[in-house]
Amino acid sequence: MSENTPPPERPSGPIKIPEGLWVKCKACKEIIYSKEVARGGKICPKCGYHFPLTARERLDMLCDAGKWTAFGNEIKSADPLKFSYSKKDVEKSQEKGKDVFKSVNYKDAVKKLNEVLGGFDAILCAEGTIEGIPAILCSMDFRFIGGSMGSAVGEKITRAAERALAEGKPLVVISCSGGARMQEGILSLMQMAKISAAVARLREAGLPFISILADPTTGGVTASYAMQGDVNIAEPKALIGFAGQRVIEQTIRQKLPEGFQSAEFVLEKGMVDLVLPRNQLKAAVGNLLRLLHVG
Repeated sequence: MSENTPPPERPSGPIKIPEGLWVKCKACKEIIYSKEVARGGKICPKCGYHFPLTARERLDMLCDAGKWTAFGNEIKSADPLKFSYSKKDVEKSQEKGKDVFKSVNYKDAVKKLNEVLGGFDAILCAEGTIEGIPAILCSMDFRFIGGSMGSAVGEKITRAAERALAEGKPLVVISCSGGARMQEGILSLMQMAKISAAVARLREAGLPFISILADPTTGGVTASYAMQGDVNIAEPKALIGFAGQRVIEQTIRQKLPEGFQSAEFVLEKGMVDLVLPRNQLKAAVGNLLRLLHVG
């Protein structure tokens, strides 16, 4: 630039930063470059906080070369109770900026979520390989009504277990759920027994079931198949439990210990076998399947 060349003019007004370029960690509150977080498996490089993952992202991380084939997506939630949300629920949802409950009908909410999220109803079932070992995988997605277990979810996991049994493959399920889906009433609770029976048949056949518990894994999911793995693996600091801490404290009228229902706490009490960061999960699951002589 010559001496006579005027300096470039600065843009007037606020500088616009592209959306999604930076992300704020919910744990340490640091602002981090989003691509750096993505490269590390969506783990905060500052404090190790595990950001939420979608069902597809979890399958991509576990399966070799991120390749897998989905099945069972034709199974959709019904509306057996003709459930409707109250006006208060709709208004509360709208206050939080959510547009899922534009209608007060459960049926319409499910249809909307399937359109937005890809049509797999809270759980994605797939076939793939983990370190060369063929496996059947199920991955839950918390964005779909809190990853809740309705009749469609129960049917899909049961069919996945039956396919694993028929094909002689191990079953790997990644849970991320608030529990049974209240909008389907007792039909949701029935899934606990149905899936547990399917898992029992796998065990009788000597086929491994690896259960991975992400944040959160609670309610009827914890009370059934999520804790029935031959090996139960939790992600660090994941919330794992049945009822919420506040409900328990009100019931027993006692203050619960610090860290209650964290992955580390339940590991200490023997409820899970391992707590591993997600960037070590694939290697760990592969080693477990080799140890169990699957291949």
